[in-house]
Amino acid sequence: MPIQPVISNNSPLVGLLGLNLLSLLRDLYTEVWIPRKVEKEFLKKDPIVRQEALENAPWIKIVDLTDPQTAAVYVELDKGEAEALALAAEHDARLILLDEKIGRQTAEKVGLTVKGIVGILLEAKEEGLIDVIKPLLIRLQANGIHLSESLINNALQDAGEMD
Repeated sequence: MPIQPVISNNSPLVGLLGLNLLSLLRDLYTEVWIPRKVEKEFLKKDPIVRQEALENAPWIKIVDLTDPQTAAVYVELDKGEAEALALAAEHDARLILLDEKIGRQTAEKVGLTVKGIVGILLEAKEEGLIDVIKPLLIRLQANGIHLSESLINNALQDAGEMD
């Protein structure tokens, strides 16, 4: 039986890169697949820095869809999210890394297990890969990642870091 991959959309990559923690993907999941459209989105901003980040992260694999038309069913999503969901469905992914609300809802509707950047950080803390998440959440916000107050409070409670 082939392995069930972990598929990522752009936002978890951007968030982890901003924290200098892309290696958490390797440490937690061994290998993460991204479709071509996600690669293009990722490289749109700061292409030199981000290309180097991908080259230094061989555990992030760019994988083409077998049938590019499968992404067309996700008309409500941006192209990267649509390809990530199509790739996850095509390869019976064990997990999809996705932050955007509509994308998460769509993934859950089609039966995919979803985790966002905060969930990745919580899992990393649980596994002893990081000590605390609070300063990381603050840095994510400083880097322009929107996190709701309730998401932050729930994450800090789950991490045992409430004041």
